[in-house]
Amino acid sequence: MQGLIENPTRNQILRFIIPSAIGVFIFLCPIWADGNMTIPLGVISNWLAGFTGAAAKQLVFTVVSISCVMSLICTLGKPGFARNEDGLMHSLFVTTPVFLVIRCLGCVVASMLMFGIGPEWIRSADTGGTMQSLMGTLIAWFFAASFLIPLLLEYGIMDYVGTLVRGALRPLFRLPGRAAVDLLASWIGNCNVGVVLTSTQYEEGYYTARESVLIASCFSAVSLPFCLVVAAMLKVDQYFLQFYGILCLVGVLSVVIMCRIWPLNGKYKDEYYAPVGQKINEIEPKGIKKTHWAFAQAVTKAQSGPSFAELMKKGISMFLNILFTLVPVTMCVGTFALILSTYTPVFDWIGTPFRYYFQLLGVPEAAAAAPGAVVGFADQFIPCIICAKIASVKTRFIIGILSLVQIIYMSEVGSIMIASKMPVNILDLIIIFLEKTIIAIPLIVLFTNLFMNF
Repeated sequence: MQGLIENPTRNQILRFIIPSAIGVFIFLCPIWADGNMTIPLGVISNWLAGFTGAAAKQLVFTVVSISCVMSLICTLGKPGFARNEDGLMHSLFVTTPVFLVIRCLGCVVASMLMFGIGPEWIRSADTGGTMQSLMGTLIAWFFAASFLIPLLLEYGIMDYVGTLVRGALRPLFRLPGRAAVDLLASWIGNCNVGVVLTSTQYEEGYYTARESVLIASCFSAVSLPFCLVVAAMLKVDQYFLQFYGILCLVGVLSVVIMCRIWPLNGKYKDEYYAPVGQKINEIEPKGIKKTHWAFAQAVTKAQSGPSFAELMKKGISMFLNILFTLVPVTMCVGTFALILSTYTPVFDWIGTPFRYYFQLLGVPEAAAAAPGAVVGFADQFIPCIICAKIASVKTRFIIGILSLVQIIYMSEVGSIMIASKMPVNILDLIIIFLEKTIIAIPLIVLFTNLFMNF
């Protein structure tokens, strides 16, 4: 176990246990608050949302305007302070032409809402007004998550759990044991972090093309903060423990199937990135218990965990990335999706096959739920927005889980995958998205009928 701490001191053990225990409590422990079951992160985020709610209009306008103006300056003007590819300004404001246009359109929408100008179909409470209110709440949620999630990722608990479950990855998902920590980090952490982490592992020779696309498309979007936000948006957060449990169960079972069918099985080769070749060489130590090995890795990881000052720096960086990249895109894409949903039958047409699918499975209000099955390809929040007014709690519960299981959405994850060196294109992502949706819906309905009493 070269490089690992085999006989840790008391302080080294505490450096692993204390932050990890706090992280597990904040993100995973169910508690009761105001008569509803939630997690501590939900309580913290709701408290912060109480401050941002009243100033949502001004806050969203300021964030989106800064993103638009700085993106124009940094992407088109290419000033010296934005040329360092590893620098914060580059990561925040240097973007692709498509996303530059989207950020500018988001600014136009936010300006109309701020000053009460422009067409009513953009500014109405059913379209832009809904998105404006949502963004104010999301900013509070992501502020809390950005500073707290390193407690799960940086102090060893992921390494500990990941090492213990390594043996199940190859038979379940046809993935190397090394992917365990990546999968857990991608599942619980920020979606951008998950995709970038996977892409980096592919480019460094630790994943094959098939493994990288599988992980990025099936594990790198769901996160606890997103789950709780979605549950709250659909007013099913009082069932969050069951909501998240069914989500995890369906997520695992659907990937077990997905990894064995085309295109995730057959189109992508088990070949490493050509410029670097194969770098992975997993050799498990002999003559030592897996639990002891896992503990040694966790304690070793914890020693390189950030100090309080570094934790604050990481939190600020993560929050700013979410603030100036996710908020403008979601504001733009979400508003125009709601316009299509409110004033046109486009989503009803596209969702027609799923209307009959839902009816066959006995889902209440199938016609209202059907558009929510397809619009998640554009953005993860849109299914929840357009289905929030459905009367059936059961249907809202199902749509919420489905929107999180579908994984791929082009406003963020899909675009990052296409821009990476992984051999995937938009047609592949559409096929993967539809396959995942078709597979997941009956599983979600089955487990909801088994474990819930709506």
